Amino acid sequence: MNGYERRKQKKKEQIYDASLELFFKYGLQKVSVNEIAHKAKVSPATIYNYFGTKEQLYTDTLMNWMDKQLAQYESILDSGLSFPEKTKEIMLLEAKNLKILADEFPKVPSPELRGLMQMMESYSEQKVVHFVRKFVALGKQEGYINKDQTEEVTMRYFTMFKNELSRSWDPSNQEQTILETDQLMELFFYGLAGRGRPQEQSVGNHNQSSISKKD
Repeated sequence: MNGYERRKQKKKEQIYDASLELFFKYGLQKVSVNEIAHKAKVSPATIYNYFGTKEQLYTDTLMNWMDKQLAQYESILDSGLSFPEKTKEIMLLEAKNLKILADEFPKVPSPELRGLMQMMESYSEQKVVHFVRKFVALGKQEGYINKDQTEEVTMRYFTMFKNELSRSWDPSNQEQTILETDQLMELFFYGLAGRGRPQEQSVGNHNQSSISKKD
């Protein structure tokens, strides 16, 4: 990447950061390109030159944010944590992100919302599916996921748990969120009967999630 491309990318990141903060706080309709330009310390013309319209900027900003969240999931999965700890970290982050999106989508006007949902479905098919397969394969390899379970059923099971966690996500009460996540992890891996759980420790007895330390 030459000097011009680096400067362009740096400006784009400034715009993404400013757009994300303003869009998530006020919504698509209540934020102007001039306000974003002022916060990003660029000209409105630069934004129009890079993105064309405010609506396209909103879409690209959301995609950029999702790419960064997915990169965090990948980093967790590639870390030295145990598989149960990785699953807990990913669930906590996913629950937080689902809550953010649930708060954001009602702010999007109906005509744009339909296109946004289609875009997110396409994003999932192109990028998230790859991560899902990697997650399931690792769980089976390490003996935490039954090798006879299909990828589809396993992820449906995973989705039930993270959706339930997202409904009760409370950023003002991280301690309670961590406690509930620990209990969900017990159910996720060992069921109500708790069969197969190592006697010396439960999933919830690992060190506190690094996500909780960051937030």
